[in-house]
Amino acid sequence: MGVIKALKEALFTKLLSESSLYNQILNSLTDKDEQIYAGEMLARAADKFPNKTALVLQDKSLTYKELYYRSILLSKKLISSGVKPRDKVLMCFENSIEFVVTYFAIMQIGAICVPLNTFLHEKEIEYIIYDAEPSVIIVSNELKHKFQNKTQKFRLLFGSDIDLKTPLSNNLEEIEKGFELVKLSRNELCLLLYTSGTTGVPKGVMLSSKNIITNAVQCSARFGKMVNFTKNEKGVFEANERFFSALPLFHVFAQNTCMWFPLLIGSTIIIVPKIDRRDILEGLLKKPTVFLGVPALYGLLCLMKTAPLDSIKFFVSGGDAMSDKIRTAFAMVYGRKICNGYGLTEAAPVVAVNIENVDFHSHMVGCPVVGLECQVRDKNGEIVKSGEQGSLWIKGDNVMLGYYKSPQETEKVLQKDWLNTGDLAYLTDDNLLAVVGRSKELIIHKGFNIYPQEVENILLSHPSVFKVAVIGREDITSGQVPIAYVALKFSSSNIEKQLRDFCLERLASYKIPRKFICLDDLPMNATGKIDKKQLVSGVK
Repeated sequence: MGVIKALKEALFTKLLSESSLYNQILNSLTDKDEQIYAGEMLARAADKFPNKTALVLQDKSLTYKELYYRSILLSKKLISSGVKPRDKVLMCFENSIEFVVTYFAIMQIGAICVPLNTFLHEKEIEYIIYDAEPSVIIVSNELKHKFQNKTQKFRLLFGSDIDLKTPLSNNLEEIEKGFELVKLSRNELCLLLYTSGTTGVPKGVMLSSKNIITNAVQCSARFGKMVNFTKNEKGVFEANERFFSALPLFHVFAQNTCMWFPLLIGSTIIIVPKIDRRDILEGLLKKPTVFLGVPALYGLLCLMKTAPLDSIKFFVSGGDAMSDKIRTAFAMVYGRKICNGYGLTEAAPVVAVNIENVDFHSHMVGCPVVGLECQVRDKNGEIVKSGEQGSLWIKGDNVMLGYYKSPQETEKVLQKDWLNTGDLAYLTDDNLLAVVGRSKELIIHKGFNIYPQEVENILLSHPSVFKVAVIGREDITSGQVPIAYVALKFSSSNIEKQLRDFCLERLASYKIPRKFICLDDLPMNATGKIDKKQLVSGVK
């Protein structure tokens, strides 16, 4: 029977095209001719998949029904603390069950959730607190030291207020008694995410229910060929997948792919507290079937060499530019291929994922997801021909509302519903998207464009290099010149000459870094990207 059921599931999925699956899932989220609000999504999951395991963390687990009722308990505490619909609630938690409970407890009372990067400096935290003006701040016990003397104006709750130990009452109706979901418009702000960018103060990206749910459905449709969807007895799409969630949950990539996507289809989320070898191995013992990571995480798996990955159906990379070196190494070590994707917080975040041909170079990220329009424009705003590079503009229901309290910054990137991503890209005749770098990182040398990602990819193919960042330095005669920061596996007395000669054999002369600064390691930010902001501040 099991084999027959699996064959039926596979056939069911195969018969659905990506656009058909997108429309069917989106229609299933309609209540009385209106798409449901983000704050209703957990209640929907508890109704449609009540006894399916929602969260797993080490020896703990919660079903969807248990997760919903735990979140109601915290929702009631937030209401008693004075939180009203449209108030902002700032939360700061490591990867944990408490994070998920808090996240949905905020949204289902109509408040605006503001997840905070746990790695921020206290000065950065202070800026965000006074910019967001939350009515309540709720933090884990381990991180409360970061909030000392910063919250006099705001009510502070701690992780200890989230009770996961006390058994739920046998009469769950008592928990729900007196509690009502607050439904806001799907076009209203419900999630505020602060991004640091490469320079300047953090900007708050405003996402609506429509943004979040649209992108979760877009992801579901894109991976429809890899996920065996069925319709359960309640007529909704579900899939018995197990999502490996090691990425920081405060980041939009993890929230969409490791929370909203599995929540939508009734799958299990395996929470990994942090990215280190022990926690990763412990999480892999839970037999995940879907693995989502950043390039640095795949690099760590390559160094581990023997991680148990047999249960995983497919691997997806996002959050940063994937190098050909890491993809090749991963294929050599594990005999598996990585689906490379591209997105940004302002798009909630997924724009494209390449699942059709994973043998393409890493900058090829596949077709845009269903319902998203893409244009590549030149500096005058004119659409360029296929294959020509320019600035990538996107339009769709997953594109942000704008930047919080920053109408001028919003006007710079949002024009007639089109978002200027700030990335340099081109589209092929087959509508495949290739992303070649950030426009802000573009180095212009004597009128020639130098794309740091291209130079970085070449340097990463050198056997001595394991991390590299190429940035521009102002030059009075040339405009800018490229400088390479390189972290080495092992060094030699003439390594700079080796790297320069290596580039000479593979790059035009104007693209070759004028200087190679060799370090033991390069600074990384919380999401596994090289922190070029720190490097830029040191370039003179």
